[in-house]
Amino acid sequence: MCGGAGGQALGLEMAGFSHAAVIEIDDWACKTLELNRGQNGPHGPWPIIHADVHDVDATAWEGQVDLFAGGVPCPPFSIAGQQLGADDERDLFPRALEMIRQIQPNAVMLENVKGLGQRRFDDYRKAIVAELQAMGYDVFWEILQAADYGVPQLRPRFILVAVKSQYAPYFVWPEKLSARVSVGQALHHLMSANGWPGAKAWAQGADGVAPTLVGGSKKHGGPDVGPTRAREAWKKFGIRGSSIAEESPSENFPVDDPDTLPRLTVRMGGVIQGFPESWTWAGGKTAQWRQVGNAFPPPVARAVGQSIANALRMKDLPENTLASTPLEAVLKN
Repeated sequence: MCGGAGGQALGLEMAGFSHAAVIEIDDWACKTLELNRGQNGPHGPWPIIHADVHDVDATAWEGQVDLFAGGVPCPPFSIAGQQLGADDERDLFPRALEMIRQIQPNAVMLENVKGLGQRRFDDYRKAIVAELQAMGYDVFWEILQAADYGVPQLRPRFILVAVKSQYAPYFVWPEKLSARVSVGQALHHLMSANGWPGAKAWAQGADGVAPTLVGGSKKHGGPDVGPTRAREAWKKFGIRGSSIAEESPSENFPVDDPDTLPRLTVRMGGVIQGFPESWTWAGGKTAQWRQVGNAFPPPVARAVGQSIANALRMKDLPENTLASTPLEAVLKN
């Protein structure tokens, strides 16, 4: 549910899952899904459903699904918003729980902004856990940093995983990678694509993990890296964040000029999010950037998806590996 531009779905596919449905309401995000994974898409078709999740009859998949996954809207819990939680009309956790109850999958994966992990939402999380437990699931949650799984930006995300009780002893969170990917490593070839002579030096200077990309909402935010603080952070990576470029810097673009810095393109933003370069983004620049900035990084979905798949296969845990602690135990402590 809430498939967006396909980041979570793509990562779960990489983890070995095939999709029974990819549901999304936004017109441009659906167009992006169609361009990449429609019947004529270059990467093979997904069963894309362009609809409001409230209008989808979930009973069609009852007892036929291993994993129910989704990126429920983040405004109810975002620090950038009013943090209304359950009082926000955009809160789709109740609908997700309703669909889970109808479908009865073996596992659930829901992601949101890290704000949902805050103390002020303890009661809300406990209510979600209680409902899932009543359905026969053991529940786990964690705040994962995308940078720990090969994504060249921080992007902390709240991840909730629930598995039927018989699979719970086999679930562990994915291990962090031993090294992080820097912005320079990820984007050097794109920065140099049009012959910019300063690309190599730029990449050497951009040797850290990027700040979290933001895309804004339909009401707020345009094609830029975000507010003043975010722009200042990107400036340290040699990026001008006031707008998004149409293409990579040309061979005539200045070198070593602090007042004339290169800008990110939509494709570069997609790579920062962990999408393949070949992913096509639909819409005008604002619509494209909104999809990029609001996406869930595919490498993170892949890592968590592999852990879920291992649990469903009841794969024995490696020696000296501690099983994850169910969410209710964490809350009790």
